[in-house]
Amino acid sequence: MALAVKALFFDVFGTLVDWRTSIAREAEAQLKSKAVTLDYFAFADAWRGEYQGAMEEVRAGRIGFCKLDILHRRNLELTLDRFGVSNLSEEEKRALNLAWHRLDAWPDVPTGLARLKRAFVIAPVSNGNISLMVDLARRNGFPWDAILGAEIAGDYKPKPRVYLAAAEALDLKPEACVMVAAHSSDLAAAAALGLRTAHVARPNEHGPGRGETAPTIAVDLAVKSVEELAAKLGV
Repeated sequence: MALAVKALFFDVFGTLVDWRTSIAREAEAQLKSKAVTLDYFAFADAWRGEYQGAMEEVRAGRIGFCKLDILHRRNLELTLDRFGVSNLSEEEKRALNLAWHRLDAWPDVPTGLARLKRAFVIAPVSNGNISLMVDLARRNGFPWDAILGAEIAGDYKPKPRVYLAAAEALDLKPEACVMVAAHSSDLAAAAALGLRTAHVARPNEHGPGRGETAPTIAVDLAVKSVEELAAKLGV
């Protein structure tokens, strides 16, 4: 596969970064200072739980495209209400919403991406907006060649335009690109458009034992880490 492939596209939330642990940490740091005590992992899960529904409003055309930061903020308001948190100022809510810009990578990711960059163009194809992707890259040392995904496509995965716009941005055919993700649904959407696929197992994405240990669809490669992906691609 390595000979024909020119670019690797990466899902980010869950595949490259541990959003659950990071959001729980950030929520605890901010809410404890406001004398709020709650299950911070449950808070992270609930906030993330609003993610697909918010994007579906855009995908279905019920609202116009807007950056994920804006959807995250709407979802934060819902989550704060659900947990009975009502004592945050506007500035505190804004700061908490930016927790998504401060997520930590899984340990194998920075070194794995550095290896892959030696042989391939690498870029995120994420639902996260560009400023969010830039902040995560700077925080974690992701050596992207470009930042692609929802904001350049004006839509959210798994809509076809998101994957096709990424390939077009690099003047590549879909079959010269590999979508890398920890979510079989993401890979299925990419494969239907002719992209190749690589599944990275993240068995603890949603908590201990609550993630995909293996793909549920046929993929070109299935690995346990980004470092293993680099090894299988010969870099």
